[in-house]
Amino acid sequence: MMNNKFIKPVALKIVAFAIILIAPLYASASGGGALLQHAGNDVADVASLQRGARNFVNYCMGCHSAKYIRFSKLRDDLQLSDDQVQENLMFGAKTSDELMEISMAPADAERWFGQTPPDLTLIARSRGTDWVYSFLKSFYLDDRTATGTNNLLLPGASMPNVLWALQGQQEAVFHTTEKDGVVTEHFAEASYFEAFELVEPGAMSPEAFDQFVRDLVNFLDWAGTPEQLERQRLGIWVILFLFVFLIFAYLLKVDVWKDVK
Repeated sequence: MMNNKFIKPVALKIVAFAIILIAPLYASASGGGALLQHAGNDVADVASLQRGARNFVNYCMGCHSAKYIRFSKLRDDLQLSDDQVQENLMFGAKTSDELMEISMAPADAERWFGQTPPDLTLIARSRGTDWVYSFLKSFYLDDRTATGTNNLLLPGASMPNVLWALQGQQEAVFHTTEKDGVVTEHFAEASYFEAFELVEPGAMSPEAFDQFVRDLVNFLDWAGTPEQLERQRLGIWVILFLFVFLIFAYLLKVDVWKDVK
């Protein structure tokens, strides 16, 4: 029989190791503070994915590619027909086997925007769905920038607010500080941000625009890991198998050690 004095240090080391592994994940998930809004997307919602694909092609794909996804993947996973894909999603491609690439040359993009717009296939995986959702909703008017807008989550972003016609134009309110009679106005500093004020309504209501962005983020979440739903389905069966195997392993252990005291 093992000594209790040995078991306790080992158990403490296991717990400490688990905390070390989990802590960075927790910090990453909670990063961004109050500036991040919860996307609330669901990759199992096929209708949302279909709308998100439409939104991406119409509003993002002029500059951003999704070059790791083929149009045929949209057809198969998003439950679309060939005609629906060709008529609504394939504006430049000739066959559904082509990748979702753009025709804009990188050199032209860098000259126009200051840098080449990144491919967005993995943006939801690298940044997180909440960040992408909040970023798309956080553009505000700023006449000191080349595009006339700025972004609260990514100050100085070279990307213009391509969704302004839907969302409308908004201003960001930052509170001021006063020291020794000198008032300081803080611009584009997230720590001093108070609220957005809508100064020009868009074509959509705030609720409809939220759903529009949520569908778009949902599509980007799916695009980053198209097989995630299949993983979840297989994962359930794997866990069930391991649970049944655990029962048999425990019964075998009891039988083997029944005579050992």
